[in-house]
Amino acid sequence: MAAGRPEAQDHPPENGFTPLEHPVPRLLPHIDGSVLPSLGGFGKHQKQLVVLTWIPALFIGFSQFSDYFLLAQPNGTCVQPLGNHSNWTAASPPVTVTSGAPALLLNGNGTGEGYGDGIGLLCACKEWRLELQTGLSQNVVTKWNLVCDSAWKVHIAKFSLLVGSIFGYLVMGVMADWFGRHPVLILSVLFMLVFGLSVAFSVNVTMFSTLRFFEGFCLAGLALSLYVLRIELCLPGWRFSMTMVASFLTVGGQLLMPGVAALCRNWPDRDDWQVLQIVIISPFVLMLPYVWIFPESLRWLLATQHYRRSKAMMLRIAKKNQVDMTTEPSGVLAELEQELHKKPQRTCIVKMMSTRNLWKNIVVLCVNSLTGYGIHHCFARSMMDPEAQPTALCHADYYTMAGIAVATCLALCPAVGLMGRRGGLLTFMIITALASLLQLGLLNLIGKYSLRHDTVLRDSLNRKFSVAFSIIGMFSSHAVSILSIFFCAEITPTVIRGGGLGLVLASAGFGMLTAPIMELHNQKGYFLHHVIFACCTLLCIICLLLLPEPRGQPLPESLADGETFTRQTLLHPGEQHLLLAKADGDYSRVHDTPLHLSATGGATVAVATALAAVPASYALATGGEVIGNRAIANGV
Repeated sequence: MAAGRPEAQDHPPENGFTPLEHPVPRLLPHIDGSVLPSLGGFGKHQKQLVVLTWIPALFIGFSQFSDYFLLAQPNGTCVQPLGNHSNWTAASPPVTVTSGAPALLLNGNGTGEGYGDGIGLLCACKEWRLELQTGLSQNVVTKWNLVCDSAWKVHIAKFSLLVGSIFGYLVMGVMADWFGRHPVLILSVLFMLVFGLSVAFSVNVTMFSTLRFFEGFCLAGLALSLYVLRIELCLPGWRFSMTMVASFLTVGGQLLMPGVAALCRNWPDRDDWQVLQIVIISPFVLMLPYVWIFPESLRWLLATQHYRRSKAMMLRIAKKNQVDMTTEPSGVLAELEQELHKKPQRTCIVKMMSTRNLWKNIVVLCVNSLTGYGIHHCFARSMMDPEAQPTALCHADYYTMAGIAVATCLALCPAVGLMGRRGGLLTFMIITALASLLQLGLLNLIGKYSLRHDTVLRDSLNRKFSVAFSIIGMFSSHAVSILSIFFCAEITPTVIRGGGLGLVLASAGFGMLTAPIMELHNQKGYFLHHVIFACCTLLCIICLLLLPEPRGQPLPESLADGETFTRQTLLHPGEQHLLLAKADGDYSRVHDTPLHLSATGGATVAVATALAAVPASYALATGGEVIGNRAIANGV
């Protein structure tokens, strides 16, 4: 070996470059390319754990859509009015999937039609007879008579679950990066059972809203940890399909929720809403054995240098997948033995701000998620028919929403397969923007420039176009929301994946929070609300072009990996070489320039020729023809 080095110096290579001795690349940082394939790839162990992440998705769907039954607005009749007001009824539009209505809108003898109009007459009643149009016969609103002056408490109860979810995503995401995915999962399950079951025994609406806040907090930690674990278990080719199965199960919970509510109706010893709350929380008891059967994420252990725990887990995985690690040729286990002395290193999401590209990508996805869920409410409200019967409206809107969610999941699978993550997200965002702009602008043009005399036909066309654009917009905005969350999980490094995904999910929670805010203000400012989100869709279309394409790529593990995960150039390397060759041919004609050029033109050509000659002579001296051609182009 010692005699080989002087010989290399006596006979240098033709190009004048001395070869460098590159160190052997490490295998442990390349989990998708080296570690998991050596353990059997996406084997029996990984598939069983992925199935265990699917089961709770159905229960999470129950909890996420429980508000539409626990806090549904009833029809009300004043049995014993105050003063001279007699023989009048009050009714409110039933709750739909994305928006409710102010409690007990009056439609009687000369009263107002919105909450806040005729507020004195709204409360001029001693006794109400409240009837629900949903599956339950009694819920929180009818239990504590949350009508008239107490109607605002219904909106606070709706806020509580969403606000709790927002805080849960932010806090639990950071904890998942610092302490691991498994502790966050188990703590979320335990406290979900405690707070969820406590909600059923609330004695007043204040206690109900407070406990719902903590229920939403734990529900967020549960959903986030399962999402991250599922992503980190899969190889690149399996990530999207495994995630979409979980999305289908969540939508299945939405579809089954009316049937579950109907089964809880007219319970003998308990109120209907209490039984429903117990029924949707009790299945989480099945997750208690996850303490022993669900391990920590191997990807997180390796990324944070928990090598001793990683070694024991890798041996268990290899045994489960029937892989003999003693004859394993890649050397992953041997390299792991050499790294056992290193101490664990944890990373907080705050370090994302020191990066150059990663924080921009996450901010873009946060805005996409916020816009997708926010404008979804605008489309859902436009789809509702205010003249329909309450019962028909309730069930039709609810199942329409669920059907659109199913159609979205079905369409996402081939769309992402054909166009990729970035192409699919960009396509659905463009559709959302077009549906929003056409709904805001085209309908006004129909009424202003055409059919001015035929008001019936004009209103009918406006209504049909509005429903059509709303369905298209709900379809595409739901796809944008799902893809934004999945996109973030793929491009965020493992060391901060929980925190990054928590930011995007919290942004989605803010988008969903716009629905109860608009209800609290009786839909005032709805048009401006829609216009703002329509402008956000245009901004998102521009920003999406800056994102990388993660399809088929290994998950980034460290912040350095996340920084190198950037947008690819539009031209392939071969096409760039052809452009350089064409440029070289064009600049070669400079030497044939006639002498009768003007002084200015001659000076320009002389400078260009001189600049080209310096790198060209250097390239020819080193014997590199290709380098010389590129130097000429760069010099000119």
